Amino acid sequence: MSTDLLKIYERLGAIARDALNYAMSIVEPGMPVLELCEKVENRIRQSGAKPAFPVNISINDVAAHYTATIGDKSVIPKGAVVKIDLGAHIDGYIVDTAVTVTFNPMYSQLIKASMKALEAAQLSMKPGATLASIGAQIERAIKSFGFKPIKNLSGHLIRKYVLHAGKSIPNYDNGDRQRIIEGEVYAVEPFSTNGAGYVDDGPQVTIYHLFKDPSPKDPHYDVLTYIINEIGPLPFTPRWLVSKFGEEVGNVISELYVKDYVYGYPVLIEHGKGLVAQVEDTFIITKDGAIPVVNVLSLLK
Repeated sequence: MSTDLLKIYERLGAIARDALNYAMSIVEPGMPVLELCEKVENRIRQSGAKPAFPVNISINDVAAHYTATIGDKSVIPKGAVVKIDLGAHIDGYIVDTAVTVTFNPMYSQLIKASMKALEAAQLSMKPGATLASIGAQIERAIKSFGFKPIKNLSGHLIRKYVLHAGKSIPNYDNGDRQRIIEGEVYAVEPFSTNGAGYVDDGPQVTIYHLFKDPSPKDPHYDVLTYIINEIGPLPFTPRWLVSKFGEEVGNVISELYVKDYVYGYPVLIEHGKGLVAQVEDTFIITKDGAIPVVNVLSLLK
């Protein structure tokens, strides 16, 4: 990896760390989820990057993929387990990171399980290590706390403008013998739960990405071209389009989703309605091991 690219990741790591730290400082019971999302996204923009995807605020048994909708009225509940998952990018180079906060000390061990799993993953991530061996370390750490890893969620290889670039870091030993390679960049995100250990697609979709290039004859060509020019191939929320097209753009995106112009990410819900914790960092693989870009664990200790 070139010196210039390392400098970009160093800058992105600082921006993402600041955004996470800011989110942790302002989140509280009763806070509107819409306010939290918008404040954290704006923090990223003000720092000189762009959100790599809408800030995810996934509460209790919601594991991932919930961001505030247009006019969202939901608030952070008392005693909740709240996952704050954010990404920042500069010219398509992406950092992806997450923390979990709780307003009930009863659930602190659930968060610690994900923290220890991330720590164990980092120690095992050396060039030549298999994906399954890293997953085994994650699984072992989570189970040592008496919880389960979520088996159908995983970390992922990241490439320029590609958040999920093919290879996955599982949260258990799934037998994948592919190996990590020096110079690769991975987001690793152990999910721990006191539920069933896997997630289902919920009925709601709040996050999308452009699925195919439009032609001038396509419906809502103006919306589609705006997405291409202002957001690009990364995930987005209809909230980001309101200033240009008004609140009715939410219905437009729903129509484009049905017609396969955009891809939707369903909100993911723990099958057994268990509580879910997530801790995530982005790692650069060097000849000596994995370098955390955000160093998220130090924020939580």
